[in-house]
Amino acid sequence: MTLSADLTDTIARLLAPLIPGGQQPVLQPLLGDGSARRFFRVFAGGRPLCLAALPAGGSQRELAEAASWLAIVRHLHQAGAPVPQVLGADLSIGLLLFEDFGDCRLHDLLHRDRPRGLALYPEIVRRLAQMQVRGVEGFQTDWCYDAPCYDQAVMVERESLYFLSAFWVDTLFAEEVAGLREEFERLAATAAATCQPLFMHRDFQSRNIMVGEDRLGFIDFQAGRLGPPAYDVASLLIDPYASLSDRQQHQVFALYLEEMGRLGGVDLAALQASYPYLAVQRNLQIIGAFAYLSGRRGKGFFRGFILPSLIMLQNRLADPLFTDLPVLRQTVATSITTYRRMI
Repeated sequence: MTLSADLTDTIARLLAPLIPGGQQPVLQPLLGDGSARRFFRVFAGGRPLCLAALPAGGSQRELAEAASWLAIVRHLHQAGAPVPQVLGADLSIGLLLFEDFGDCRLHDLLHRDRPRGLALYPEIVRRLAQMQVRGVEGFQTDWCYDAPCYDQAVMVERESLYFLSAFWVDTLFAEEVAGLREEFERLAATAAATCQPLFMHRDFQSRNIMVGEDRLGFIDFQAGRLGPPAYDVASLLIDPYASLSDRQQHQVFALYLEEMGRLGGVDLAALQASYPYLAVQRNLQIIGAFAYLSGRRGKGFFRGFILPSLIMLQNRLADPLFTDLPVLRQTVATSITTYRRMI
């Protein structure tokens, strides 16, 4: 990937205090995940200095996303969350320079050394709880480029209908089922009824948790906003990349509740009551995202996680809590049968 001399010069200017003797930085392109942003590892004098992120284009939305990341990361860093330190930025082009947490994600570690990866979950949920509670203090919703809070409208429009459009219609080529939208509204209303807004990462899963030799790092929080804390812990526990057993999920959730209780000021009963509904919401979002990324964006890596996510959703909907969602239950069952034929 060829970069303009102007961009290299801009990075050199922003990093001047860290680069000895006025050396020009060398940029190594990195593969992104589901993001359309471009990432580079920045070297000087043969050693890595930081990571650089650039939007794929220069649209107002992309520049607003970069500004949102910058404001949120500075806030979270001040709150003591394990997020990257900012080393420089030029928001006129959406350029961000920040601490490099390395290449090992929790997802990678779980595949390479699963016992070691699983042993990190108590510390992960402890740091998550702290980030949620401390991160809400002084948080300004005008930092959010997308939506200031995770509410009923976001649940329906960005998650349930994402499942409907990206998976059910675009992937299975099926027609919308009568009554499904009404059940989506009912699910979201129930989930929203017990919300206690804290800081919400919005994509807290094993590919966004970096593992170093002696520290953890949380990344990809530019969609952060105010929202129910149970959503982030659900994202972690039902993460299809990690495939935690039901027993492991229960154990980690208990540790999370224990830390929330220790921090104080959190309605634990409301958190527990909202969890099953938010887990379904997250499950719908996951399937929609995997279908979109593998289909419209051509990222085949995500395709292999669609069926496990569907099965996980079917199992969750079997809970008596969801007897009032018969159309969704049948839609998911039909999805599994149809998708299995397609693959």
